Amino acid sequence: MTSDRQPPCRACGTPLRHTFVDLGMSPLCQKHRTPEDVADMEPFYPLHVWLCDQCFLVQLEEFVAPDEIFGDGEYAYFSSFSDSWLEHASRYVAQTSERFGLGEKSFVVEVASNDGYLLQYFVERDVRVLGIEPASNTAEAARAKGIDTLVRFFGLETAQFVAKEHGRADLIAGNNVLAHVPDINDLVAGLKHLLSENGVVTMEFPHLMRLIEGNQFDTIYHEHFSYLSFGTVNELFAKHGLVLFDVEELPTHGGSIRIYARHADCRVHEGTPRVAELLEREEREGLRTLEYYARFAERVRETKRKLLEFLIAAKREGKQVVGYGAPGKGNTLLNYCGIRTDFLDYTVDRSPHKQGGFLPGTHIPIRHPDEIERTRPDYVLILPWNLEREIIDSMSVVKSWDGKFVVPIPEVRICDD
Repeated sequence: MTSDRQPPCRACGTPLRHTFVDLGMSPLCQKHRTPEDVADMEPFYPLHVWLCDQCFLVQLEEFVAPDEIFGDGEYAYFSSFSDSWLEHASRYVAQTSERFGLGEKSFVVEVASNDGYLLQYFVERDVRVLGIEPASNTAEAARAKGIDTLVRFFGLETAQFVAKEHGRADLIAGNNVLAHVPDINDLVAGLKHLLSENGVVTMEFPHLMRLIEGNQFDTIYHEHFSYLSFGTVNELFAKHGLVLFDVEELPTHGGSIRIYARHADCRVHEGTPRVAELLEREEREGLRTLEYYARFAERVRETKRKLLEFLIAAKREGKQVVGYGAPGKGNTLLNYCGIRTDFLDYTVDRSPHKQGGFLPGTHIPIRHPDEIERTRPDYVLILPWNLEREIIDSMSVVKSWDGKFVVPIPEVRICDD
């Protein structure tokens, strides 16, 4: 669908004319309300997602500055509260340490290092590390673990500062950060500057192809400025003199990819066939055509209808429905579908930083997971559906009173196991 408005593409500057999906108005997904401010006026911003017809970057406009999202010391997402994510980080550290010979003489930097969930495993191996994290509260949690952490946004200016003060990095890691910056060219320029001569950059991010295939519209929120295909990222890095020499497809976050980059003139890291294979697959699937993206919006609307139909039927039968988790994706889902306490009595979360608060926009209360066993609901709606197995296993007590787990994406499904 074309539009009269034409904001510029954040990657290539081309005027944007095509709507990918419009999810209406929504609040910032990590700005949980407290009992003191729950009655105050809450800002909502457009979740209108655009598609560039030149570089095919799917993107949001920048309605909210990054320092308002991440930089006020109240960022609610702490990576260490997911056991499966910690296991993922630990495997990554073991794998990269062996593959690239990282040890006591190495220097590893993580961009958007959160609470030190990943760098702690490098510290255990006596590798010198530095975290770069804009949210002061998560950075403080990392420092409490003994992880040197710089409270700054990452871009070329920060890269120049770090290179001067600490030296250039043998490995730069970034998980779910490439999508979080409005000036994506500045971030990649910073990676280029900070990387040592034979160093490696790895970036993980949700794969746009998997988002579309899995109808994962709830992963769209203001903190995610960009939604990335491998082909688009390959072109972006090449523009800054970085070559993608390997790529891995991962199950995390509903389907992610991890890219490996080096300087264009580096001959140490040989390329793998996986790069050409994924580029060819994206081309074959049609990710470089407008037609590929055209049907997504209607699938999203139909998913909303099916979820509301389920909830309406359950409530008419006198069933109690509660949520599990308070993730960003859950807030997009609930706000887009108009689900509040008339459908979802409460939700629970393991993070004490969220407990006692209320979800943004919907103002659904967030409680400790023990509340589920106390109230024995009929249905538990899993909002972080990418952690379905972990949550069902950890909350197996729900089955003792014949309670059921429900997953909303790609469309509503009652779990049988």
